[in-house]
Amino acid sequence: MLDAVERAKDPVSQREAVAEVVVELTDSGLDAYFMEPLKLANTGFLVQQSASLGMAGARKVMGSVIRNIIGRMDGPQLLSVCGSIRKFMA
Repeated sequence: MLDAVERAKDPVSQREAVAEVVVELTDSGLDAYFMEPLKLANTGFLVQQSASLGMAGARKVMGSVIRNIIGRMDGPQLLSVCGSIRKFMA
């Protein structure tokens, strides 16, 4: 996806793909840095369920905000987001 955006004559045409990647990375980060440590700490079923339900709501709101913001970006802004994602991958 990053290559497609960076090579596109009009990166704006790739807004939706960029937004979906950012949403997916956000979800993965929440799992890796919050949900998994809760499980490893043996916090118990009720705590984990409460956290899971809370995170589901947060993900829905965050996904909507991310899609809305990225959906308004121009080409250079999208390329900047792609550059940031590449830095995380290094």
